Amino acid sequence: MRAEAGALGAIAAVLAGLIAGGGGASHRQNHAQPAQTSTSTTTFSSLPLPAQPTSDRGQLATDIGHAQQIIDDPSSSSQLLASAGRFEQLATVDLVHQGPKAQRSTLEMLGTQAARSMRANVVAANVLSRLVTPRKRLPPWKVVQPPAAATLLDYFKAAQARFGVRWQYLAAIEFIETKFGRVHGVSTAGAQGPMQFLPSTWARYGKGNVNDPHDAILAAARYLRASGAPGDIAAALYHYNPSAAYVQAVEAYAALMRSDPRAFYGYYNWQVLYTYLRGLVILPVGYPKVRPVPVRYPR
Repeated sequence: MRAEAGALGAIAAVLAGLIAGGGGASHRQNHAQPAQTSTSTTTFSSLPLPAQPTSDRGQLATDIGHAQQIIDDPSSSSQLLASAGRFEQLATVDLVHQGPKAQRSTLEMLGTQAARSMRANVVAANVLSRLVTPRKRLPPWKVVQPPAAATLLDYFKAAQARFGVRWQYLAAIEFIETKFGRVHGVSTAGAQGPMQFLPSTWARYGKGNVNDPHDAILAAARYLRASGAPGDIAAALYHYNPSAAYVQAVEAYAALMRSDPRAFYGYYNWQVLYTYLRGLVILPVGYPKVRPVPVRYPR
């Protein structure tokens, strides 16, 4: 469904701080013990995560395990989930920027589920980084509060029931495209809405309002079904965005959410990161009225 690589959505994905802005793809016609070993799981998982990853790999592994524990706990509060999801994202940035040896060393210290999550995140970040180049200026977007996680999950599952496309693929697409609708704007190729449709594609597959998340998610499922899903999901995803890297990233995120459905709640809390020539910044809800926040990492 896309004619130009690196559209608004892939840019907005801002995975591992490697997804820069502006070149979107438009629709065309993943020495300390893992946190899980804590002797008091309930107490440990009730603590917020640090705002930034530490340079100590053992402590980083412990904090990643802590984040995984919060994400996988159905009783976690929305505040703790936000803390865990944001830390998971920044830890992914940090891992991607580590050398392969240091990255392997950190991953080997993680528990099974945390290691699986971070490997998926790193794979997706690495392949998506091929789609973009840093821009000179900040993007002309608005960053808005997305619908509640439970609301979006209902939309994804309703689309799955209607069109047979697994909800995890739809969630992965919106996650990559616009961070679940946080990024509001028109891509360089003219794609619009939380699932990033070109007007011509929306005219054929969409019903309702392209900016409405319910309508857009149904339209995405309708398009994927017409393009070969669920039988050949890879081909359908390639139609959605003709990039092998994009397909690999969607499949990595979707596979993780299939094996651990709670991963969705971590991804829901990832922020909009943007890489431009002056560095990596968070574009907070309220941007551009709210100023970007620089992201710095201990090296």
